[in-house]
Amino acid sequence: MKTAIDSFWEACCKENDLTNESYTDAFPFGASADWLAQLVAEGKKTATTSGYVFYELEDEPLPKKGQYYIVLNSRDEPVAVIQIENVEVRPMNEVTEEFALREGEGDYKDWREAHETFFTEELAKYQLTFTPDMPVVCETFKVVCRA
Repeated sequence: MKTAIDSFWEACCKENDLTNESYTDAFPFGASADWLAQLVAEGKKTATTSGYVFYELEDEPLPKKGQYYIVLNSRDEPVAVIQIENVEVRPMNEVTEEFALREGEGDYKDWREAHETFFTEELAKYQLTFTPDMPVVCETFKVVCRA
């Protein structure tokens, strides 16, 4: 049986003449899934930051340029298809203001505080401690389709 996610992906491929493409994953953006998905759909959020250590701990590959992902809301409904434009790993304290602003969630200070809080809480689940120079994965993306 075809899911709403599969139907959304097929419609996006047809609309954008994407042949022989597949999406890598479908996911909500954490605890604030609805708000962040809306920012993506509106084109206000074109970047995201994640902790490099979590890819290692969960044995997950890093995202790659060109991959497609489906952004979901808190009800696991598709909101947008995004395509990765760039992926860089750098120390968190070297993330630029320009990049942070592309996340669409406030100013640079807001970005730093929100990410430090989030990473501190997530790392504690693994008995790890946040450090300002922890490696982070910085992704930029473009919206290909909106629901």
